[in-house]
Amino acid sequence: MRKLLVPAGVNLLLGVPGIVPVFLVWYVLANGPLAALGWTERDPNENDGMWLWLVIVVPVVGLYGLVWGLVNVRLRRRTPVPRAVFWTVCAVASLAPFFAIGLF
Repeated sequence: MRKLLVPAGVNLLLGVPGIVPVFLVWYVLANGPLAALGWTERDPNENDGMWLWLVIVVPVVGLYGLVWGLVNVRLRRRTPVPRAVFWTVCAVASLAPFFAIGLF
């Protein structure tokens, strides 16, 4: 498992700016489809429609996803562990800062 320290550390650092795209995706889902299903309540101040949010969310999530993917593909080539373990550790380490901020 020591082989995963560098990828986990890099993904933990990538997770800090990743808080923004994860929050934006949650906000769109909470005010759109999840609110339509009755699982969440819409923000009463959100009256501009979803188009504005999608114009903001798609480029931010796309750019973050591109950077995250390119970094992890390069790290994957240099890390001799099974694929499933590598991608699971990277995903969890990237999401850890978002959940850490949410818990405090």
